[in-house]
Amino acid sequence: MPLPDQPDDWTEPGAHAVSDRVHRIPLPLPLDSLAAVNVYVIEDPEGLVLIDSGWARPETEKALAKALSGLGYGLGDISQILVTHAHWDHYTQALALRDSLGSRVRIGRGERHSIEGLDLTRSPHPRQSAQLRACGAGELADRVDAWPVTPEEWAMPFGPPDAWLDDGEQVQLADRRLSVVATPGHTRGHVVFGDPAAGLLFAGDHVLPHITPSLGFECVPERSPLRSFQQSLRLVRELPDAFLLPAHGRVTASVHTRVDELLAHHEERLEAVLREVRAGAATALAVAQELPWTRRLRRLDDLPDQHRMLAVLEIDAHLEVLAEVGVVSWVRIEGVRHFAARG
Repeated sequence: MPLPDQPDDWTEPGAHAVSDRVHRIPLPLPLDSLAAVNVYVIEDPEGLVLIDSGWARPETEKALAKALSGLGYGLGDISQILVTHAHWDHYTQALALRDSLGSRVRIGRGERHSIEGLDLTRSPHPRQSAQLRACGAGELADRVDAWPVTPEEWAMPFGPPDAWLDDGEQVQLADRRLSVVATPGHTRGHVVFGDPAAGLLFAGDHVLPHITPSLGFECVPERSPLRSFQQSLRLVRELPDAFLLPAHGRVTASVHTRVDELLAHHEERLEAVLREVRAGAATALAVAQELPWTRRLRRLDDLPDQHRMLAVLEIDAHLEVLAEVGVVSWVRIEGVRHFAARG
C-alpha cells in the first residue's frame, strides 16, 4: 500500500484518508507547544470508531463534527472510542462525547492509577513537583506549585472509562480486528492499536515522527518510565512493520524506521548523561543544564517552565536507568538525589 497523499501542513483541518475506511482528523489544541492532535476515524458498519478523541472544548467538538460531515457522518454515528492514554488531549473529549451521545469509551487498564489519582484541589502536578525537588530543581518546583488550576480545568470531564483494555486483547469490529498492545513509558498505561491486516499501527504518543514523547508525565508515574519506554519500543519493533499513525505529526511509511531512531536517540542520551556525571554534574538539574534541548539545541534556562520541567524529569529518568544497570550510584542529601559514576 503506498503512503497516502497528505497536506503539507499535517494540522490542516478536515478528514484525510489514511487507508480503506480509515481517516485522520487533526483537532486543535489550546497549547503553545502542540498545535493539534490526530484523531483517527474507522468506518465500521456498526458505527464509527475513534482512536483518541481530542481535548474537551467546544472548538474540538465543532472541528470533529465538521470533519465527519465531510465524510457523510455526524457525531451521533460514533459508537465507541478507543483511547491510547489518559492525557487530556486524548481522553477528555471521549468522556464529553460519552456524556452527550452515549458513545462507549475504553482505555488501557494501566491508566487506572492516574485516572483515579487526579485531584485538582492540590497542586496541578504534585508528583512532578516532588520529583523536581529530588532533582535539585527546588525553584522550578516552587513555580510549578504556583501554577493555577483554571476554571476550564476544574470543569474538565475526567474519570473512569466504560471498560478497561488489557494487553493482548482483540477488539473485534464488524470487519476489522484491532490488537491492543501495552506500551508503557510515556504513561504507565499507554496502549497502541495494531491493524495487521491493513498494515497500520495507531501509535498514540508512543512513537511520534518528529519529536520524542515525554516520559512518565502523569499523576502516578512508575519508577522507571524510560526503561519501560525502551522495552515497549523494542516490543513494537518485533511486530511486523506497518504505517505509523501517530497522535502528533504526519503519517509515515515505517514504524520500524522511527523506532530505530528513538532507540538510538535514548542510547545517545544515556551516554551523554553519563558523560556529564563523570564530569561532575551530580543532580538531574545539573546534568540537564549541560545538555542541549530540542532540535534547535537550546539551553535549559532558555526553555519555558513547562518544557524545563519535562527536560529535568527526562534526565532523572535517564539517571534512574543508569543506576539500574550499575554505572552510577546515588545518595539522597537533604532530599536531593546526588549521583556519581562508578568505576
